Amino acid sequence: MTIDHRLFELLVCPVCKGPLELQRDERNAPHEFVCPADHLAFPIRDGIPVMVESEARSIPLPP
Repeated sequence: MTIDHRLFELLVCPVCKGPLELQRDERNAPHEFVCPADHLAFPIRDGIPVMVESEARSIPLPP
């Protein structure tokens, strides 16, 4: 299943309402949306972004 690319432009972080960055896996398939401001990664499951804070994983701060 693929995600409609128009959806990418509409999504914002559910926590801060800021922009998200799309991360892809090794097969170049959409994997997760990352909020650089909140250091959270929101998964994409079966082609559907899971934009729920409790489902997000924390990502480490850059050095």
